Amino acid sequence: MKNTGAYPRVHVDTARVAAVGQAGGVLLTETVRVTGLDLALSEALSPWRKPFTTHDPGKVVLDLAIALALGGDALADVGVLRGEPGVFGRVASDPTVSRTIAALAADPERAIAAINTARQAARARAWALAGEHAPDHVASAQRPAIIDLDATLITAHSEKESAKPTFKKGFGFHPLCAFLDHGPAGTGETLAIKLRPGNAGSNTAADHIDVVRQALAQLPGGSPRPGKKVLIRADGGGGTREFLTWLTGRRLSYSVGFTLPFETPELYKLIPEHIWTPAYDADSGVRDGADVAEFTGLMNLEKWPAGMRVIVRRERPHPGAQLRFEDVDGYRLTAFVTNTSRGQLPELELRHRRRARCEDRIRIAKDTGLRNLPLHGFQQNRIWCPLVALATDLTAWMGLLGHPDQQARRWEPKRLRYRLFAIPASIASSGRRIVLHLSDRANWAGAALAAISRLRAHARAPS
Repeated sequence: MKNTGAYPRVHVDTARVAAVGQAGGVLLTETVRVTGLDLALSEALSPWRKPFTTHDPGKVVLDLAIALALGGDALADVGVLRGEPGVFGRVASDPTVSRTIAALAADPERAIAAINTARQAARARAWALAGEHAPDHVASAQRPAIIDLDATLITAHSEKESAKPTFKKGFGFHPLCAFLDHGPAGTGETLAIKLRPGNAGSNTAADHIDVVRQALAQLPGGSPRPGKKVLIRADGGGGTREFLTWLTGRRLSYSVGFTLPFETPELYKLIPEHIWTPAYDADSGVRDGADVAEFTGLMNLEKWPAGMRVIVRRERPHPGAQLRFEDVDGYRLTAFVTNTSRGQLPELELRHRRRARCEDRIRIAKDTGLRNLPLHGFQQNRIWCPLVALATDLTAWMGLLGHPDQQARRWEPKRLRYRLFAIPASIASSGRRIVLHLSDRANWAGAALAAISRLRAHARAPS
């Protein structure tokens, strides 16, 4: 038949072929193997395995996490894995998956603790293998590992349990999250997701303390008092006296947004012009029109933790921006507090401003199953949150161990799925060996193969 369009006209049918969809998912299964996540989950969730059952609850949870990493956003999306047993093994049926989640949700505190125990063990293994690329490599008070806290809103499109009106006039949930910052080299790791109703407060100190505790427990070693080698970074929602006092009591470093008092215009006038120091831009160069100064000595901080410093940034709003009531002399003033005693003010301010990377981590989590909590029950959706954390951790560890020095380590989910996970392949068996043939026409097949080689090299490394 004559071709009259821009694309070839092809005959389409179905047939039993040795083709594999989502062949790049083998990168995730290799990451599971090298970190020991499968064995850790199987052991942690063994209390939920009934006698004579076919499917391991740990494998069910892991399959769901892999499905989320590949782009799924519902329990039924695990069916994508079920169709590829040569890559993903035996995958439970949809009813079995639903029953497993229901069983875990019946005892959510214990189930979440079990999943988190497995995550922590796998994280310790991943960091140990990463060597100099590990987030805690040479961590110190001068170069601390950074944990970012931030809340986000998740819209509920139906009357799900505990969905409430939000402060932005929406309806849904208001989870508080903690992410480990990998810096500009990587996408970071999800340490904790605390699911909360939509009407939960943005500055609730108890929630911030709980999330930090969960995050610290995820670090290798799991020490509740890691000292100044861990920095807690948060926006103004964390700038409460109770939360900062708790951080100080745990001897943690912090850099937290702070709401300036009503008398700020008077305080501003007390700062001589020569005291203001030029701020830095994202590349550590001088940023025109932005300056920083310390206000600590001008404020009554008797009721606040000892050692707390108040650092203020001033910058003129961009052309066309409407001035706010609290702007002073045409400057937009923003502040943060820190207990870091050393370092130049512009460096400390730039470190705090890099908290904006947390927004990237939230976007990644939402692209990996957090955008829509698919279940009706609140406790079931609480179980969903550690699955999202597992999925984001898997992609982060895949980059950390498989692409440590490559740009691919920074790719977000959409790009990973388009370039790596969706690589076409065929599968064959020879004797007892299963062979996956990645298409040599796929542009990123070489990158995938190189990453698999690195992951398998790590798997052969001693524990």
